[in-house]
Amino acid sequence: MVALVGPSGAGKSTLLHIAGLLERPDAGEVVLDGAPCSRLDDGRRTAIRRLQMGFVYQYHHLLPEFSALENVILPQLIAARGSNAARQRSRALLEQLGLGGRLQHRPGQLSGGEQQRVAIARALANKPRLLLADEPTGNLDPQTAGEVFDMLLTLAREAGLAAVIATHNPQLAARMDRTVELRDGQLLPV
Repeated sequence: MVALVGPSGAGKSTLLHIAGLLERPDAGEVVLDGAPCSRLDDGRRTAIRRLQMGFVYQYHHLLPEFSALENVILPQLIAARGSNAARQRSRALLEQLGLGGRLQHRPGQLSGGEQQRVAIARALANKPRLLLADEPTGNLDPQTAGEVFDMLLTLAREAGLAAVIATHNPQLAARMDRTVELRDGQLLPV
């Protein structure tokens, strides 16, 4: 689990977008499982993202017309998981994140911390191998940020995920296995 730190504007979000195959690099190569990805067509890149990657952003990006449970089920249905299996997995993830009593609530009925926990469950729903998170607790108060970050780390470690998490919070970065800083276009060990 790697913390990605650096000043605002250093390119942390861009690096995560490139690693997540959302953008193509201007130079260099993204390699997953030993295979280069830069020349893959958009359909293959989308399939890799859908099946192998989970994303969490600073803002939750939940669908407001769907319940917490439905927001977590949806990416699994898109990935062709059966509806019963998707419902069971979604319920289990949300319960692990302390939201068992909030399954039918829509995002507007949830606190910021609860919304972000739903976003974490959604990111983990398809059992990705790689989790990319861009300031996942940046919109939360310090106490809630710590609690949500703990839950994120616990679930990611239990699932054996590789993770790159961008953060400006040095206390949160210190809880990761490794920290790298993006400065002047270079990734440097901290």
